Amino acid sequence: MDKKEKDFAKLVRDNKGTIYTVCYMFSNDNDEVNDLVQETLIHLWQGWDSFRGESEVNSWIYRVTLNTCISIDRKKKRREKTEAIVEGIDLFDESDTRNRQTAMLHERISKLQPFDRAIVLLWLENMSYDEIGAIVGISPKNVSVRLVRIKEQLKKSLTPGPSPKGEGSR
Repeated sequence: MDKKEKDFAKLVRDNKGTIYTVCYMFSNDNDEVNDLVQETLIHLWQGWDSFRGESEVNSWIYRVTLNTCISIDRKKKRREKTEAIVEGIDLFDESDTRNRQTAMLHERISKLQPFDRAIVLLWLENMSYDEIGAIVGISPKNVSVRLVRIKEQLKKSLTPGPSPKGEGSR
């Protein structure tokens, strides 16, 4: 293995949690997550020579991973929808309240637009607005505004719609 391959292998080892977490936010199907991780690794390898160090390596990895997942998510939505066959494998134990809440949060986040999902993911990773903005390519102020709107959207997904009689509708 040459130096470039060793450096890349270390980069992947050091950041595999970040890569997996981002990919998991775009799918909870193990096979699909693994496909996203593999596609991300290909893009990271292809971009490794051109990485100039103008940003933190971690920010670059987030950016490449998010862009890969968003791109694949868009392509997936253009294709015909199919039902996945689930063979009794449940990622979350429904009897555990914390896991159930995590599953519900993941479900709501997965319904957001890909760009908003990316912002929420980075925010959940305790990144500053400056870091999030640098990764997704918007200003920190725009990150703040988008997060407020995203939180409102998530809150609305918790509350039931108008009653059948039309009460509360405009």
